[in-house]
Amino acid sequence: MRAGGRWLRAAVAAALLPGCSAKARPPAREFDGARAFNYLLRQVEFGPRIPGTPAHVQTGDWIATQLRATADTLIVQPIEHRTPGGQTLSLRNFFARFRPDAAERILLLAHWDTRPLADQSANLAAQRMPVPGANDGASGVAILLGVADVLKSKPPTIGVDLLFVDGEDYGDFADSTQVLIGSRWFAAHQPAGYPPLYAVLFDMIGDRDLHLPYEQNSQAFAPEVVDRVWRTAEALGYGTIFVRQPGPSLTDDHVALQRAGIHAIDVVDFVYGPNNGYWHTTDDTIDKVSANSLQIVGDVAMALVRTAGQ
Repeated sequence: MRAGGRWLRAAVAAALLPGCSAKARPPAREFDGARAFNYLLRQVEFGPRIPGTPAHVQTGDWIATQLRATADTLIVQPIEHRTPGGQTLSLRNFFARFRPDAAERILLLAHWDTRPLADQSANLAAQRMPVPGANDGASGVAILLGVADVLKSKPPTIGVDLLFVDGEDYGDFADSTQVLIGSRWFAAHQPAGYPPLYAVLFDMIGDRDLHLPYEQNSQAFAPEVVDRVWRTAEALGYGTIFVRQPGPSLTDDHVALQRAGIHAIDVVDFVYGPNNGYWHTTDDTIDKVSANSLQIVGDVAMALVRTAGQ
């Protein structure tokens, strides 16, 4: 993910350990934030999920195992990507489908790889180390796996697709061919019957100090989807988290889908740590994220699923 633009972050109205608070939460929830947090923790335990490493293979196998136990259909999309240096990366997208025969569908997605180099670290030596990816990678995957658990126990009324894309954070964002690899591949190989009604990308949504303004590429391309997501969050009492304020423009997986005609938006926390000091650094660790933040975003994701088509 690459950021651009100038913006000011508003203060969160209240804080509650282990994460952010919100008013008027519904008494009953389908999504299990604590279970999702365990999914996040398991990914971090594998180590950095860098393409070409054993941890990447092991994490991918684990994700596939989880989805085979929940989804109606799991499609593994292998991608052989050639880098400018001549290296071949073996990547995999995981495309989990619920009610695969339904014509009316929505798509939720996240990336599951992590960045090879912590290039934003203040310490020069740390810049040569990998990003642990507790938030940048693991949090979005945790949301999707938590949604899959719910849909296994109570199937949706319309089709729902969960897409776990690979190779999002591999290269230099100045070279668009070396990042967003999995989402660009998916956009070029859409399944029959696409595009969906809309798509929502979840990226870096586990931050303990969660704050979610609009992403500007999302607002420009699919304002109706942005409005739907933020209205859903407000109805759940999360209006102090999903704030109706402009954030920056980001080059993220949703942009690859937008270019293929999919009405996709990005739900993303733009400021991770003081002065965004944890983003793309070795400080992206488990102590910086919370189950409560996953609960908030998971509640919104499930509400979107249950109200899709209405």
